[in-house]
Amino acid sequence: MEPSSLVLALEQTSEVLGKEPLVPFAILLVILLVVPILFERLRLPGIVGLVLSGLVLGPSGWNLFHTKSPMISLLSDIGLVYLMFVAGLEVDLELWRRRQRRALGFGCVSFTVPLLIGTLVGRFFHFGWNTSVLIGSLLTSYSLLAYPIVNRLGVISNQAVTITIGATLFTDISALIVLAICIPAFQMGMSNIYQILSVLVWLIVYSIVILVGFDWAGREFFRRSGDDEGNKFLFVLLTVFLAAVVAQMIGIEKILGAFLAGLAVNEAVGEGPVKEKIVFVGSVLFIPIFFINLGLLIDLPGLVNSLFTLRLTCLIVIGLVASKFVAAWLAKVFYGYSWQEMLTMWSLSMPQVGTTLAATFVGYHTGLLSSAVLTSVVILMLVTATLGPLITSRTARALTTVSITESVDANLPEPQVIETQNGNFTIVVPIYNPHTQQYLVEMAALLARQAQGRIIPLTIATAAAQMDAPQLESTLQRSERLLAKATSQSQALGVEASPLLRIDDASAPGISRAAREQKANLIVMGWGKRTGLRARLFGNVIDNVLWSSHCPVAVTRLVESPKKIQRILVPVENLITPTLQPVQFAQMLAEANQAQVTVLNVCDRRTSSSKIAWRRSQLALLVSKLALPNSPEVQIIAHENAAQAILQAARLYDLVVLPFIRNRTSPGGLALSDVTTQLASQLTCSIVMLGEPQRLQTGNITSVAPNTTTPV
Repeated sequence: MEPSSLVLALEQTSEVLGKEPLVPFAILLVILLVVPILFERLRLPGIVGLVLSGLVLGPSGWNLFHTKSPMISLLSDIGLVYLMFVAGLEVDLELWRRRQRRALGFGCVSFTVPLLIGTLVGRFFHFGWNTSVLIGSLLTSYSLLAYPIVNRLGVISNQAVTITIGATLFTDISALIVLAICIPAFQMGMSNIYQILSVLVWLIVYSIVILVGFDWAGREFFRRSGDDEGNKFLFVLLTVFLAAVVAQMIGIEKILGAFLAGLAVNEAVGEGPVKEKIVFVGSVLFIPIFFINLGLLIDLPGLVNSLFTLRLTCLIVIGLVASKFVAAWLAKVFYGYSWQEMLTMWSLSMPQVGTTLAATFVGYHTGLLSSAVLTSVVILMLVTATLGPLITSRTARALTTVSITESVDANLPEPQVIETQNGNFTIVVPIYNPHTQQYLVEMAALLARQAQGRIIPLTIATAAAQMDAPQLESTLQRSERLLAKATSQSQALGVEASPLLRIDDASAPGISRAAREQKANLIVMGWGKRTGLRARLFGNVIDNVLWSSHCPVAVTRLVESPKKIQRILVPVENLITPTLQPVQFAQMLAEANQAQVTVLNVCDRRTSSSKIAWRRSQLALLVSKLALPNSPEVQIIAHENAAQAILQAARLYDLVVLPFIRNRTSPGGLALSDVTTQLASQLTCSIVMLGEPQRLQTGNITSVAPNTTTPV
């Protein structure tokens, strides 16, 4: 082909690709996959990378994407609504009730002080009162980006941290109410008190209908729909978009409707697979595209060349940081907190992400906020989302020593343990894969023999429409063969086995129901490395059993026979709310094998030798509450990275027992991965991940189980 023909062909191809909507969507997917990972490796929030990606690819950069693109506009609007819905869904209502007065007090000062300072900044730059008040309201709310940090350090039970988390409910609602009043006042030119009161009346009526009506409808629908997660998922999506549409019909901002819908179905959804899938869909696709779209709107040349925009940005950033500091200082004065607690409250309440960006986006599109304000707020987000968690990681460490001392002095409650003293210790062992069945049964048999109990090999045959269906008959025959093999293995190991074949709608509810009916003390399951999009989106057997089981669940990945295990490592992340069931589990297995258990805690590299010795004594005291016949070895390691320290120590061990930790994600789902997730993906030795039943879980949390949980 001639060169001129090649050029023409390339030009035609380029035009076709430019008009094809799948091309920008494919580029978006690449960004969503790569950018957050890169920025988190740099220890920066993934949100920062997404906004910067929009800046680079937008009109201020390579001009590949346009803000008026129908596809990006639609996905961004969905992400905006989804962001506020998740913000409402993630509010810890139980925490708010426990610390209602102080959370309300801190919420008031954390709202009032930034509102006043932000309004003064707006008036200083000669904005109208409506715009100035809205700028002030943008600084009032905050996002708990540093929640994973305080959770990992075990200081969530600290009162100052608790009321800071609880106050987000008040600040978010207040900021959205200000937005809901300012937008109609600007659009309709309301100038008298009667028009404003009319908007307030409609707002109150709408809020009551959403909070009361959707809460009742959600509870009723969830009660009647049973275990059908698909219908529950669709119902929740319907509530958020229905609330947003009705809000727009009566002249109220849709993001307020989405937030109220999240609050309304908060308790109905609870902590479970449905909520996990809701957050997953938003955090993986729609919400990140909203952040990318924000980056497209940034006028970088205007920021660099405009002294007005630079001054506005500097004053907004300084005003936010200063106002949050003043609010935290007032809380210190009123409630008698220490300087470390005050600084932690300040850093926790600093990041401006969810509600702030959503309100800014709405204000910009209605014309109430200028592009200079939009650019300033996005830069504010970039600064505070980076600075806040960084300060929290330093100040919250100082709370750990205080919290441990208070906990010990207050006589810690007895730790939750696996009940083995009732003389009828029962272990349910779901059997599916004949190739990994032997190690699984061996593990259960060793534990049952040590506890003088029994095991129940369990197979689940998925129910068919007709009980005489050939597929069901084939499944039953296969299950019977697996059970016969498991029974013979158990008898060879000298353990009583009671095989159980159950026909149920699905494997996960079948396992959970059988365990409950048999009054099981423990479920032991296999765990493979294979996974896929369907498992991430709709969950799998292990995820659902971990969520629904009434008893502890041991998810095992065994690389050798459990009878060969001689050295067992049990990392304990913090000493404030320690998960001691893994220690008891490890000791049971160790006594069956005459093995040695080591309990490991990693502290900061800068910790002095005297404090390390003190931490070792406190950890030994906590472990002693289990009243184990043979006390495990206790080690404290000073290291800058907890996961790397545990990985290095694990090279000398045959088995690592990890707690199944469920972390609360920030709205947007871009919180940093927890230590358990990182370890489970990198350890090469045998692993047991022990999950506690829901009644023992505390806080408002979202599952971040490793993406390798496929039953084997």
